Amino acid sequence: MPIEPFRKHTGLVATLDRVDVDTDQIIPKQFLKRIERTGFGQFLFYDWRFLPDGSENPEFELNRPEFRGASILVTRRNFGCGSSREHAPWALEDYGFRVLIAPSFADIFYNNCFKNGLLPIVLSDEQVQELFQRVRQHPGYRLTVDLEQCRLSDEHGLDWEFSVPEFQRHCLLHGLDQIGLTLQHEDKILQYERQRGLA
Repeated sequence: MPIEPFRKHTGLVATLDRVDVDTDQIIPKQFLKRIERTGFGQFLFYDWRFLPDGSENPEFELNRPEFRGASILVTRRNFGCGSSREHAPWALEDYGFRVLIAPSFADIFYNNCFKNGLLPIVLSDEQVQELFQRVRQHPGYRLTVDLEQCRLSDEHGLDWEFSVPEFQRHCLLHGLDQIGLTLQHEDKILQYERQRGLA
C-alpha cells in the first residue's frame, strides 16, 4: 500500500502527557491477529481510551472533545518503546495522526513511522513543554508542519526549525516506502531478469 506524500500539513494538536508510552499501549497485543494493514485506529490506546464495559474513558486525554479530529500528537520522551511491532504506526496513522512530536522516540518505532507515512519530530523538552502550554492557552490549537522547509509554525508567532534524517525526509516527501524505492529501479530489475531468462 503506497504511502501518502508529506509536504506541508496543518492540523489540530492533541497532547498526551505521558513518558515511556510503549507499543503495547499504542496497540495492545490482542489486536495483532488482523492480517490487514488498516482498521487498527479503532484500537489505538485501547486500554486507556475505553472502560471495562466498552464505553469511552472520560479521563483519557484523547477522548476530550477539543481533541477530536486531531492529526498532530505532542507527547513526552521515549514514545514507542517496547516491542518493535509495526502495527503501532499503523494504528496511529489509521486513527488520523500524520505528525508525532516528542523529545525522543524508540529507534525502531521512529524508523517505522517514516516507512508508514508518519512524520516523527524530535524537539527539546523545553520546546515540547511550550507546545503543551500553547495547547492549554489556545483551545483548538493548530500547528503547520512544513517538511520541505523543516519548519513548525502556528498563528501565535511560533516559528521553529526542526531536523529529520535526509533519506527519511526524501522518502516521505515523495511517498516512498521500501517497495516504492525498489520500483524506482524497475527498468534495471527487468533488464537483470531478462538477461537471466527470468522474465
